Amino acid sequence: MMTIKNAADIEKMRAAGRVVGDTLQRLAELAKPGVTTAELDAAAEDCIRSHGAEPSFLGLYGYPKSICASVNEQVVHGIPGSYKLREGDIVGVDVGAKLNGFHGDAARTLCVGGVTPEVQRLVQVTKECFFAGIQFAKRGYRISDISGAIQAHAEANGYGVVRELVGHGIGRDMHESPDVPNFLSKAMGHGVRLVPGMTLAIEPMINMGGKEVYQLSDGWTVITKDGLPSAHYENTIVITEGEPELLTLEAAYAEN
Repeated sequence: MMTIKNAADIEKMRAAGRVVGDTLQRLAELAKPGVTTAELDAAAEDCIRSHGAEPSFLGLYGYPKSICASVNEQVVHGIPGSYKLREGDIVGVDVGAKLNGFHGDAARTLCVGGVTPEVQRLVQVTKECFFAGIQFAKRGYRISDISGAIQAHAEANGYGVVRELVGHGIGRDMHESPDVPNFLSKAMGHGVRLVPGMTLAIEPMINMGGKEVYQLSDGWTVITKDGLPSAHYENTIVITEGEPELLTLEAAYAEN
Protein backbone atom coordinates (compact mmCIF):
# COMPACT_ATOMS: atom_id res chain seq x y z
CA MET A 1 0.00 0.00 0.00
CA MET A 2 1.32 3.43 -0.94
CA THR A 3 1.34 6.04 1.81
CA ILE A 4 1.81 9.80 1.65
CA LYS A 5 3.93 11.03 4.54
CA ASN A 6 3.20 14.17 6.54
CA ALA A 7 5.84 16.54 7.90
CA ALA A 8 6.24 14.60 11.15
CA ASP A 9 6.69 11.32 9.27
CA ILE A 10 9.30 12.83 6.98
CA GLU A 11 11.27 14.21 9.91
CA LYS A 12 11.41 10.70 11.37
CA MET A 13 12.56 9.38 8.02
CA ARG A 14 15.29 12.02 7.95
CA ALA A 15 16.52 10.70 11.29
CA ALA A 16 16.52 7.10 10.03
CA GLY A 17 18.24 8.25 6.87
CA ARG A 18 21.02 9.92 8.84
CA VAL A 19 21.70 6.62 10.59
CA VAL A 20 21.98 4.91 7.20
CA GLY A 21 24.29 7.62 5.90
CA ASP A 22 26.56 7.40 8.93
CA THR A 23 26.70 3.63 8.55
CA LEU A 24 27.60 3.83 4.87
CA GLN A 25 30.38 6.26 5.71
CA ARG A 26 31.74 3.85 8.31
CA LEU A 27 31.65 0.96 5.83
CA ALA A 28 33.49 3.01 3.22
CA GLU A 29 36.28 3.56 5.75
CA LEU A 30 36.47 -0.17 6.58
CA ALA A 31 36.27 -1.73 3.13
CA LYS A 32 39.94 -2.58 2.65
CA PRO A 33 41.83 -5.70 1.52
CA GLY A 34 41.75 -8.43 4.17
CA VAL A 35 38.51 -7.30 5.82
CA THR A 36 35.75 -9.92 5.74
CA THR A 37 32.20 -9.14 4.72
CA ALA A 38 31.15 -10.45 8.15
CA GLU A 39 33.30 -7.74 9.73
CA LEU A 40 31.51 -5.16 7.61
CA ASP A 41 28.19 -6.55 8.82
CA ALA A 42 29.24 -6.42 12.48
CA ALA A 43 30.48 -2.86 12.15
CA ALA A 44 27.27 -1.80 10.43
CA GLU A 45 25.07 -3.36 13.10
CA ASP A 46 27.11 -1.69 15.83
CA CYS A 47 26.83 1.69 14.11
CA ILE A 48 23.07 1.35 13.57
CA ARG A 49 22.41 0.29 17.16
CA SER A 50 24.68 3.03 18.54
CA HIS A 51 22.14 5.51 17.16
CA GLY A 52 19.27 3.75 18.94
CA ALA A 53 18.05 2.24 15.68
CA GLU A 54 17.55 -1.35 14.51
CA PRO A 55 18.94 -3.01 11.37
CA SER A 56 15.98 -3.14 9.00
CA PHE A 57 17.21 -6.20 7.13
CA LEU A 58 17.94 -8.46 10.09
CA GLY A 59 15.17 -11.08 10.03
CA LEU A 60 13.30 -9.38 7.18
CA TYR A 61 11.69 -12.23 5.21
CA GLY A 62 14.11 -14.45 7.12
CA TYR A 63 17.29 -12.67 6.01
CA PRO A 64 20.08 -13.65 8.45
CA LYS A 65 22.32 -10.56 8.57
CA SER A 66 22.15 -6.81 9.18
CA ILE A 67 23.38 -5.66 5.76
CA CYS A 68 23.80 -7.11 2.29
CA ALA A 69 27.38 -7.28 1.02
CA SER A 70 27.60 -8.24 -2.66
CA VAL A 71 31.07 -8.71 -4.16
CA ASN A 72 32.01 -8.30 -7.84
CA GLU A 73 29.53 -10.33 -9.95
CA GLN A 74 27.06 -10.49 -7.05
CA VAL A 75 24.33 -8.01 -7.91
CA VAL A 76 22.48 -7.72 -4.59
CA HIS A 77 21.52 -9.64 -1.43
CA GLY A 78 24.96 -11.11 -0.83
CA ILE A 79 25.09 -12.61 2.67
CA PRO A 80 28.07 -11.40 4.73
CA GLY A 81 30.44 -14.17 5.75
CA SER A 82 34.05 -15.28 5.74
CA TYR A 83 35.02 -13.84 2.36
CA LYS A 84 38.04 -11.53 2.68
CA LEU A 85 37.97 -8.50 0.43
CA ARG A 86 40.80 -8.38 -2.09
CA GLU A 87 42.59 -5.58 -3.88
CA GLY A 88 40.54 -4.69 -6.95
CA ASP A 89 37.21 -6.02 -5.64
CA ILE A 90 34.04 -4.01 -5.56
CA VAL A 91 31.51 -4.62 -2.82
CA GLY A 92 27.93 -3.39 -2.85
CA VAL A 93 26.80 -2.62 0.69
CA ASP A 94 23.04 -2.23 1.19
CA VAL A 95 22.03 -0.76 4.55
CA GLY A 96 18.63 -0.33 6.18
CA ALA A 97 17.86 1.22 9.57
CA LYS A 98 14.58 1.55 11.46
CA LEU A 99 14.20 4.40 13.94
CA ASN A 100 11.03 5.67 15.60
CA GLY A 101 8.92 3.42 13.41
CA PHE A 102 10.32 4.47 10.03
CA HIS A 103 12.97 3.03 7.72
CA GLY A 104 15.85 4.40 5.72
CA ASP A 105 17.46 2.37 2.94
CA ALA A 106 20.54 3.05 0.80
CA ALA A 107 23.35 1.25 -0.99
CA ARG A 108 26.82 2.08 -2.26
CA THR A 109 29.30 0.11 -4.34
CA LEU A 110 32.71 0.49 -2.72
CA CYS A 111 36.04 0.02 -4.47
CA VAL A 112 38.54 -2.04 -2.49
CA GLY A 113 41.98 -0.59 -3.07
CA GLY A 114 42.73 0.11 -6.71
CA VAL A 115 40.24 -1.22 -9.25
CA THR A 116 40.56 -1.35 -13.02
CA PRO A 117 39.41 1.69 -15.02
CA GLU A 118 36.62 -0.43 -16.51
CA VAL A 119 35.25 -1.32 -13.08
CA GLN A 120 35.66 2.23 -11.79
CA ARG A 121 33.62 3.44 -14.76
CA LEU A 122 30.85 0.93 -14.00
CA VAL A 123 30.63 2.16 -10.41
CA GLN A 124 30.58 5.81 -11.52
CA VAL A 125 27.97 5.33 -14.23
CA THR A 126 25.72 3.41 -11.84
CA LYS A 127 25.80 6.39 -9.48
CA GLU A 128 25.11 8.70 -12.42
CA CYS A 129 22.08 6.55 -13.30
CA PHE A 130 20.57 7.33 -9.91
CA PHE A 131 21.04 11.07 -10.36
CA ALA A 132 19.72 10.90 -13.94
CA GLY A 133 16.60 9.25 -12.56
CA ILE A 134 15.92 11.73 -9.80
CA GLN A 135 15.88 14.61 -12.27
CA PHE A 136 12.32 13.36 -12.78
CA ALA A 137 11.50 12.67 -9.11
CA LYS A 138 9.27 15.71 -8.94
CA ARG A 139 5.61 16.59 -8.68
CA GLY A 140 3.72 15.79 -11.87
CA TYR A 141 6.16 13.28 -13.35
CA ARG A 142 5.54 9.54 -13.27
CA ILE A 143 7.53 6.57 -12.03
CA SER A 144 8.19 5.67 -15.67
CA ASP A 145 10.04 8.96 -16.18
CA ILE A 146 12.52 7.95 -13.47
CA SER A 147 12.79 4.43 -14.89
CA GLY A 148 13.38 5.61 -18.44
CA ALA A 149 16.12 8.05 -17.45
CA ILE A 150 17.99 5.35 -15.50
CA GLN A 151 17.75 2.86 -18.35
CA ALA A 152 18.77 5.38 -21.00
CA HIS A 153 21.91 6.44 -19.15
CA ALA A 154 22.98 2.87 -18.43
CA GLU A 155 22.41 1.59 -21.95
CA ALA A 156 24.05 4.65 -23.53
CA ASN A 157 27.18 3.54 -21.70
CA GLY A 158 26.87 -0.05 -22.91
CA TYR A 159 25.64 -1.63 -19.67
CA GLY A 160 22.85 -4.08 -18.83
CA VAL A 161 19.97 -3.07 -16.56
CA VAL A 162 18.69 -5.74 -14.17
CA ARG A 163 14.99 -6.52 -14.67
CA GLU A 164 14.23 -8.92 -11.82
CA LEU A 165 14.79 -6.40 -9.00
CA VAL A 166 13.41 -2.89 -8.62
CA GLY A 167 13.27 0.05 -6.25
CA HIS A 168 10.28 0.61 -4.01
CA GLY A 169 8.27 2.84 -1.76
CA ILE A 170 9.45 2.99 1.84
CA GLY A 171 8.20 4.30 5.18
CA ARG A 172 6.80 2.41 8.14
CA ASP A 173 7.46 -0.71 6.07
CA MET A 174 10.76 -1.37 4.33
CA HIS A 175 8.96 -2.26 1.10
CA GLU A 176 5.86 -0.29 0.20
CA SER A 177 4.13 0.55 -3.07
CA PRO A 178 4.94 1.69 -5.67
CA ASP A 179 7.62 -0.36 -7.40
CA VAL A 180 10.31 1.78 -9.03
CA PRO A 181 11.85 -0.17 -11.94
CA ASN A 182 15.14 0.85 -13.48
CA PHE A 183 13.79 0.15 -16.98
CA LEU A 184 10.69 0.75 -19.07
CA SER A 185 8.16 -1.97 -19.76
CA LYS A 186 4.87 -1.67 -21.62
CA ALA A 187 3.42 -4.25 -19.25
CA MET A 188 4.06 -1.93 -16.31
CA GLY A 189 2.46 1.10 -17.94
CA HIS A 190 3.53 4.57 -16.91
CA GLY A 191 3.35 4.01 -13.16
CA VAL A 192 1.82 6.35 -10.62
CA ARG A 193 2.10 10.11 -10.87
CA LEU A 194 4.41 11.62 -8.28
CA VAL A 195 3.06 13.86 -5.53
CA PRO A 196 4.72 15.54 -2.52
CA GLY A 197 5.02 13.28 0.51
CA MET A 198 5.84 10.14 -1.46
CA THR A 199 8.99 8.44 -0.19
CA LEU A 200 10.92 6.16 -2.52
CA ALA A 201 14.04 4.01 -2.48
CA ILE A 202 15.51 4.40 -5.96
CA GLU A 203 18.25 1.89 -6.68
CA PRO A 204 19.88 1.30 -10.07
CA MET A 205 21.44 -2.17 -10.37
CA ILE A 206 23.68 -2.06 -13.41
CA ASN A 207 25.74 -4.86 -14.98
CA MET A 208 28.96 -4.46 -16.91
CA GLY A 209 27.72 -7.10 -19.35
CA GLY A 210 24.25 -8.46 -20.05
CA LYS A 211 21.13 -7.85 -18.00
CA GLU A 212 20.57 -11.51 -17.15
CA VAL A 213 20.93 -12.65 -13.54
CA TYR A 214 20.13 -15.69 -11.42
CA GLN A 215 19.82 -16.53 -7.73
CA LEU A 216 22.28 -18.78 -5.91
CA SER A 217 21.20 -21.80 -3.88
CA ASP A 218 21.45 -19.79 -0.63
CA GLY A 219 18.08 -18.33 -1.60
CA TRP A 220 19.34 -14.75 -1.47
CA THR A 221 22.43 -13.87 -3.49
CA VAL A 222 21.71 -12.66 -7.02
CA ILE A 223 24.59 -12.99 -9.48
CA THR A 224 25.20 -11.95 -13.10
CA LYS A 225 24.69 -14.77 -15.57
CA ASP A 226 27.85 -13.87 -17.52
CA GLY A 227 30.01 -13.51 -14.38
CA LEU A 228 30.86 -9.86 -15.09
CA PRO A 229 30.76 -7.25 -12.30
CA SER A 230 27.62 -5.44 -11.20
CA ALA A 231 27.17 -2.18 -9.27
CA HIS A 232 24.39 -0.83 -7.06
CA TYR A 233 23.62 2.71 -5.91
CA GLU A 234 20.57 3.65 -3.83
CA ASN A 235 19.10 6.44 -1.73
CA THR A 236 15.81 7.03 0.03
CA ILE A 237 14.22 10.22 -1.27
CA VAL A 238 11.10 12.25 -0.59
CA ILE A 239 9.08 14.00 -3.29
CA THR A 240 8.63 17.67 -2.37
CA GLU A 241 7.08 20.77 -3.92
CA GLY A 242 10.42 21.33 -5.65
CA GLU A 243 13.58 19.25 -5.95
CA PRO A 244 13.61 15.79 -4.34
CA GLU A 245 15.23 15.56 -0.91
CA LEU A 246 17.79 12.80 -0.40
CA LEU A 247 17.48 11.37 3.09
CA THR A 248 20.36 8.88 3.21
CA LEU A 249 23.48 10.77 2.16
CA GLU A 250 26.70 10.39 4.11
CA ALA A 251 27.39 13.45 6.27
CA ALA A 252 30.47 14.50 4.28
CA TYR A 253 28.45 14.39 1.05
CA ALA A 254 25.39 16.09 2.49
CA GLU A 255 27.48 19.04 3.70
CA ASN A 256 28.81 19.77 0.19
